[in-house]
Amino acid sequence: MLDDTDRRILRHLQAEPGLSNAELAERCGLAPASCWRRVEKTQAAGIILGQEAVIDWQRLGYSVEVSLRITLDKTQPRAFDEFIAAAREVPEVLEVQTFLGRVDTRLSVIARDMGHYQQIYRSRILTLPHIADIEALMHVARIKSDEVLPV
Repeated sequence: MLDDTDRRILRHLQAEPGLSNAELAERCGLAPASCWRRVEKTQAAGIILGQEAVIDWQRLGYSVEVSLRITLDKTQPRAFDEFIAAAREVPEVLEVQTFLGRVDTRLSVIARDMGHYQQIYRSRILTLPHIADIEALMHVARIKSDEVLPV
């Protein structure tokens, strides 16, 4: 599906997503129109999903990150759907993941400090529907955070 030129384009976009089409074309040895068509093709195929600004939330004053492993009350038929819909509405929840196994979901929660985290936990997390059990894991360090794919 992808040839070497497409992969080269993807490597450059992953390294520097803010490149203009002209800069990208030059780095890939293509004419700008040809480069743009290839980028559009990968977008249409769902390979490139979009571009985003990555913000360092710690520089904005959020110094606490907690991972919450949540087991849901699965006796309720819509427990997953209702829980996920409500968790998405909590601004401090950065990520929601679902699993098969003992733990059903994981929430990544940020807060300015421990007092702020306690407030979020009591007023927003504990009020989420269908929670049977919660295990909190305090984030200590991020060793690797990379979404660059080996293309």
